[in-house]
Amino acid sequence: MKAIFAGLLATASLAAGTADARARWTEAQAKAWYDRQPWLVGANYAPATAINQLEMWQAETWDPKRIDYELGLAQGIGMNTMRVFLHDQLWTQDPEGFKRRIDEFLSIAQRHGIRPLFVLFDSCWDPDPKPGPQHPPIPGVHNSGWVQGPGLPGLRDRSRYPQYKAYVQGVVSAFAKDDRVLGWDLWNEPDNGADQYKGQEGKEPLVRALLAQVFDWALDADPTQPVTSGVWWHDDWTPTGGKLTPMEKLQLGRSDVITFHDYSWPETFEGRVRQLLPYNRPIICTEYMARGNGSTFDGSLPIAKRMNVGMMNWGFVDGKTQTRFPWDSWKKPYVLEEPTIWFHEVFRNDGTPYRTAETDLIRRLAAAPKGVVPAAAPAPAPMERRQRR
Repeated sequence: MKAIFAGLLATASLAAGTADARARWTEAQAKAWYDRQPWLVGANYAPATAINQLEMWQAETWDPKRIDYELGLAQGIGMNTMRVFLHDQLWTQDPEGFKRRIDEFLSIAQRHGIRPLFVLFDSCWDPDPKPGPQHPPIPGVHNSGWVQGPGLPGLRDRSRYPQYKAYVQGVVSAFAKDDRVLGWDLWNEPDNGADQYKGQEGKEPLVRALLAQVFDWALDADPTQPVTSGVWWHDDWTPTGGKLTPMEKLQLGRSDVITFHDYSWPETFEGRVRQLLPYNRPIICTEYMARGNGSTFDGSLPIAKRMNVGMMNWGFVDGKTQTRFPWDSWKKPYVLEEPTIWFHEVFRNDGTPYRTAETDLIRRLAAAPKGVVPAAAPAPAPMERRQRR
C-alpha cells in the first residue's frame, strides 16, 4: 500500500503546476533574444581537476581558483559562453551549498565575460551515479568517469521524481532572472543508449516521459532565458517528411531555441544546419569538434560564423576527463602512447594551446561582426626567403 501511495503521490506531483508554466517562446521572441547576443562561441566546460559533474561541484572538490584560471584562458581567445553540466544528486546532497557554488561560478564567469548554458540532466556514460568521492580516471580512456543524471536506477524509481522536480525548479527559479545565465539545456542527448554499459534496455521511453515533465517544470519557474534540449544523431531533422523520432519531435517542438550536436565533416555540419533552418529559430551547436572524426575548428567554425550559428566545442583544458583520447579508447585504451592527434580539448593542462592556429582562428572569428568571416592573416614567408631579404 505504501508503494502504491508513493506512486500516486509522484504522479500527482508530476502533473502539478504545468497549467501555469510559461509558454514556449514565439519565433519572434526567440529571434529578439538571439539578436541581443554576441555571436556565441565557447566550449563544454569542466575544470581539469574534475572527472565529472559531481567532482566539479561537490564542496570537497570545488576548485574556484582553477576555474578562474581556465575561464581566463577562454576570455583570452574570445570565448563568451560555456556549456556546463549540473546534476540532480548535487541538489539532493546539499541544495543551499550547490546554489552558492553556482552563484560563485557565475561571478567568476562574469568577470571573464562568459555566460554559461547550464545542462540539468544527461543520458551519457555511467548509468549509476553516486555522490561522494569519485574514482580516479581509467588510464588511457576517454571520459572514464562521466555519469548520467539521474541515471537508470533513478529513472526506474518513480518515488524519486518529486526530487527531480525540486531540483529543476529550485535551480532554475534561483537564477531564472539572472542575466549572468545564458540559458538552460534541459537534457543532454536524452536518447543516447550509453551502449558500452549493460542493462540500458528500456531507458528511452522513461527519459522521454520525464523530459516532457522537465520542460514543464523549467518553464513553470518562468525563466527569462531560453530552454532547450539538443538533437544529436539522426540523419534528417527537417520538419517535414515524418522522419523525426518521438524524442526529436519533443525536443524540437518544445525548445525556445534549436540546439544540436555534430561531430562530422564540414559539409555534413552545414547540411544539418540547413535542415534546422526551416524551424525559423536561433540555432546553436552545443557539441562539435572531434579532430579524428573530421570535425574541426578549421572546418566547422567559419561555416557557423557565416550562418550565425552559435558554437560550443567539446572539451577545453586537458585534465581528468581525458577527452584528448578518442571514443574508441573505451575498447582499446591508449596506455602505451598518445593518440596521433588529440580528439578534443583546446589547451594543454599548463594553459598552452594544443594548436595555436586554432586559438588564433577562434579569437579572429569572435572579434568580427556577426555573420562576417574575416580573411586569415597572410602566412609568414619561409625562413630562407626572409633571411635573403
